Amino acid sequence: MVNIDIGEQLKSIRKSRNMTLDDVAALTGVSKPMLGQIERGQSSPTVNTLWKISTGLKIPFSSFMKRKEVKYDIVDYKEQNMVLEENGSMRAYTIFAFDPIQSNEAFYIEFDAGCQHYSDKHNDGVEEYIFVIHGKLDMLLNGTKVTLNEKQAIRFEANIPHSYLNPYEEMCSIYNTISYMT
Repeated sequence: MVNIDIGEQLKSIRKSRNMTLDDVAALTGVSKPMLGQIERGQSSPTVNTLWKISTGLKIPFSSFMKRKEVKYDIVDYKEQNMVLEENGSMRAYTIFAFDPIQSNEAFYIEFDAGCQHYSDKHNDGVEEYIFVIHGKLDMLLNGTKVTLNEKQAIRFEANIPHSYLNPYEEMCSIYNTISYMT
């Protein structure tokens, strides 16, 4: 299915020209309330209405038929640089490096059987999200033990000392997202 949002296109064109809804209504003969409804996605304009708008704005009719660009990144952890900790029994791969706009970063981490990793507290406002992909993981959160089984997740404020412990017989792998609230 084609993903076209006529309202977003109209709003983008209007804003790029520093026009108000009143300005567009005066040029096109389409009422301000109808233009507002189209921009908010509350009304689907008829072909005649789109022709009025395109003629009034002196733009091609097809300007409203632009497809949304889908932006995405595909990452294979095996192609990322690995950081070794705890004598190689912990392997961390940066999946998505820190993004200053989103204020977060994400990692894929493997803990061999018997691995223990202690983390100092982070700054206030930092949260961690852990999802256990495989195995089982014990965590110490400011001295409180929490056990996460496979396919379980936890979110916690990371401004406390916290530890990742794998006292079990099989490797544990997790997905870890760190969010830096500003």
